[in-house]
Amino acid sequence: MDQEIKITAEVLDSERCKFIVDRPVFRAGGSLQLTSREEAKGFPLAERLFEIENVTGVMLSGNEVTVAKKGTEDWTVIGKKVGQTIRPYLQLEASAISSAVSEVSRDMALEERIRSSVQQVLDSQINPGVAMHGGHVSLLDVKGNVVYIQMGGGCQGCGMATVTLKQGIEKSIRQYVPEVTEILDTTDHASGRNPYYAPSAK
Repeated sequence: MDQEIKITAEVLDSERCKFIVDRPVFRAGGSLQLTSREEAKGFPLAERLFEIENVTGVMLSGNEVTVAKKGTEDWTVIGKKVGQTIRPYLQLEASAISSAVSEVSRDMALEERIRSSVQQVLDSQINPGVAMHGGHVSLLDVKGNVVYIQMGGGCQGCGMATVTLKQGIEKSIRQYVPEVTEILDTTDHASGRNPYYAPSAK
């Protein structure tokens, strides 16, 4: 269960009140001062605060929210509305961050699993065969479900490299690692140099 968000109110005067939150509300650094709903566009928390009746200004800085109001309504009333606006916003933001982190973690785990499996296929199925022709296939990188390989030794510049890639390497990798969606040969077969991520024509 999420830890409760604590907010302390400090009344500055009849028109301004500072709300100190136990976590950041504005992460960009410095402060942001807004005096209208139009200015608040693009800043979700400020937009929501301006929806509170009689709010005329919002300043965000670190973990502080300073709200300006008009009228005679007491800060105890408006302050409650401010708290009811800040808490759901921060909970939603925390949930979004958590989801993003989880997604990145899943992607990294998938890439690592593919990397390990492809390397095993290269070591056990592919390189023993191409080594007989003086060649070698290296795993350069994995990005999502895409595998980047590089041919070396006798495979580099070989007229049969494309056939080897399509009928041998790709077939073996796809058979043993079905998560792979694309296999790109980054070898520069023409010049003998190996530019990174410069896939040869299919």
